[in-house]
Amino acid sequence: MLKFWKKITAASMSSLLLLSLWIGVPGSVQAAGEAAAAQGKGPETFRIVALGDSITAGYEPGMTDLNAKPYGFAERLLEQGWYHGRSELANYGILGLTTSGLSHYTEALKAGTVTTPDAIQQGLPDPRIATFAAGIPQAAKELAAANLITITIGGNDLSSLFLKVKELTDADFETQLNQKLADYSANLKVILENIRVVNPGAKILLADQYQPAPKIAVGQSYTKLMNAADRLTSAAEAVAGTFSQGGAPVLVAHVAEQFAGAEFSLTYIISGKTPDFHPTQLGYEKIATVFAELQWGAYRTPTAVATAATVAPMNIVVKGVELNTPNKPILKNGQNFLALKDILNAVGASGKWDNKTSSATIQYGDRTVVVTIGSKTIKVNGQDVAIDTPAFLQKVGKEDKTYLPLGALATGLGFDVNYSSKLRTAFINP
Repeated sequence: MLKFWKKITAASMSSLLLLSLWIGVPGSVQAAGEAAAAQGKGPETFRIVALGDSITAGYEPGMTDLNAKPYGFAERLLEQGWYHGRSELANYGILGLTTSGLSHYTEALKAGTVTTPDAIQQGLPDPRIATFAAGIPQAAKELAAANLITITIGGNDLSSLFLKVKELTDADFETQLNQKLADYSANLKVILENIRVVNPGAKILLADQYQPAPKIAVGQSYTKLMNAADRLTSAAEAVAGTFSQGGAPVLVAHVAEQFAGAEFSLTYIISGKTPDFHPTQLGYEKIATVFAELQWGAYRTPTAVATAATVAPMNIVVKGVELNTPNKPILKNGQNFLALKDILNAVGASGKWDNKTSSATIQYGDRTVVVTIGSKTIKVNGQDVAIDTPAFLQKVGKEDKTYLPLGALATGLGFDVNYSSKLRTAFINP
């Protein structure tokens, strides 16, 4: 068993270093540009800021593909946001971060000025830490504009103690655990205080910490480790309770209970080439489910999850409703086309067909889009906009149906269009 734990320790640093090649630029905002710059312009956008450690970053061991993107709980939470309207995500997950490091990071966010890597936390394995430190002013703006703030933190505080569980006497383990929980609570208090200075009104969802070791790996120590995780949950609840207010709640996302007894399938502790604490894709989905249920009451998925290999049209969700149209969508050159009437019904627009010009004119709010059969441009408020694949006529029964490119049309009408390659689903929101 001791050899098992030593493998984990040796693997952790090298695995985290690989992530720098894979995860990309920190704090990237998905589905939009700068959050603060968009304030007050156009339709309201739900903004999510994710703070914390490598679980927030969405890390999985062995990720070295430069073109790969993380698909952790935060990315799934963004998809859930698209079910409810325009949504953006700014992910500030820092590899190896402790509660002490996050307290320093949020202190810098409160000040809104550039800091240094060592001022956040000395010896962090995240090679992007200099970018995080230099990006404080922008991150502070995004934090201030957030509607929802998620936090995962604490695993790096307790991991060293958990790794020594079989070496320590019960008394020594208890003494060290008490100190670490006291430090966790004190740091968490500072973290929440700092966040509330920057953003007094956002909902904050704080994850507790799952215990990753299965019983078969640690034997009789399993109960001791589970009890320690339960105590961290209680500590998180106690601190969160002192900050939670009616209009600005601070809630604990009970992730730990989802992993209890399912460590084999939800983490890489056994399944990987080397033992690793981080969640599997199923584990990240469990975490995302807990967060989504706290925020929206449910975790949604498409009725039929299409695979990348399928030639069928992708799933389409418009204003939170999955389309089930009388005329089947058609996939052409990688784009989804819908019949004119089905598009009008789906987005709530008005339109008319001109037989002389073989064109459809669609109106929504102050936007007018003209789509002509066979043309590789559409007109948006009189301006030509290039499209990849033109509209076409499709024989349906005895009549010809006008099929229009859904994505290009929705964008032209001012809708927000996002695509999840994992769900193979397009989300369209006004």
